[in-house]
Amino acid sequence: MMAKSGISGSSASDMAGSSKATSFVGHSWMSSQMQQCVERLDRLPETARLVLCVAGIFCCYLVFGVFQEKVTRGTFGEQHERFTFATGLVFCQCLIGSLFAAIVLQLQGDVPNKVPAHLFAICSSTYVLAMITSNKALEYVAYPVQVLLKSCKPISVLLLGVLLAGKRYSAQRYACVFLIVFGVGVFMYPSKNKPPKEAGSELFGVSLLALSLVFDGLVGAVQEKINIYRVTSFQLMMATNGYGILYLAAALLITGEGAAFAGFLSRYPHVIGDIAAFSVVSAFGQSFVFLTVTNFGPLVCSLATTLRKFTTILLSILLFGNHLLGRQWLAVLIVFSALLLESFSKRPKATPASTVTADRQAQSTV
Repeated sequence: MMAKSGISGSSASDMAGSSKATSFVGHSWMSSQMQQCVERLDRLPETARLVLCVAGIFCCYLVFGVFQEKVTRGTFGEQHERFTFATGLVFCQCLIGSLFAAIVLQLQGDVPNKVPAHLFAICSSTYVLAMITSNKALEYVAYPVQVLLKSCKPISVLLLGVLLAGKRYSAQRYACVFLIVFGVGVFMYPSKNKPPKEAGSELFGVSLLALSLVFDGLVGAVQEKINIYRVTSFQLMMATNGYGILYLAAALLITGEGAAFAGFLSRYPHVIGDIAAFSVVSAFGQSFVFLTVTNFGPLVCSLATTLRKFTTILLSILLFGNHLLGRQWLAVLIVFSALLLESFSKRPKATPASTVTADRQAQSTV
């Protein structure tokens, strides 16, 4: 019996060792494959790499926009029920984003991370609040309005920089921000024949978007402190989404939205696929943004994401029947022209792009 027990123990030990060896070999193989993909990308001509990165940004975030509008602005069932679960939606996005970043970090291997936990926690809280208010606003405003106003992040960055950090900016930056404000004012100028209730609802949605921009600015301020520790883009992505899962899970339980969200999904299970697609393309889109900033700098990425947002507005009008007045088309052109000028006005010197720059570009695309 003792002999059999010894053989059994030895067999179990061998099996455990074999399992570890298999796991190690599998991880090494995946890391090797990832490294080969990176090397193949580096060997591509610069033009081909640029086309790949920009096409990735456009494809991912145009699909992202379609699914986001489909879920948040659509009606479901015979009762024409609306989706009103912004917290649940952001929870799913954080969950997929965290898993995506974890997989990439696992394939890349161990990279030291010395960022204090409280900085990640604060960064995540402002990021989550920016996302919730942005998605919640879609219950009250049309999708093109949300895209246009979320493109006005330079306003919040400049105001917070001046008020909180005492920064000084060039006259060109101030002129660009003035043009953005003017364009938004023209776009949002109230129509005479709009019912008071609809106008009030739209104003509330715009207020939520303004609050979202403030949180975006705070995210950038915290990320500047994080950048001191030379954290990688995917470490930042993992931590931001990871803490976000904890915050959002608590919010879903405390407010009762979690049960209502689950009930909505059980009534309309096809929405699960839309939310999953929305979250997955968002994660891949961030990766293309990181690649673009790393290979071509923040200016090229900023130009690509600005043009992508303009294309998103056009796609929303074509696919979902949104309508813009003549003055609103003029306002859109003013705002996006100012954004392009603003991108050139802050063109950095030819130095390697920081993690914060990459992550800011990734967030500005959403």
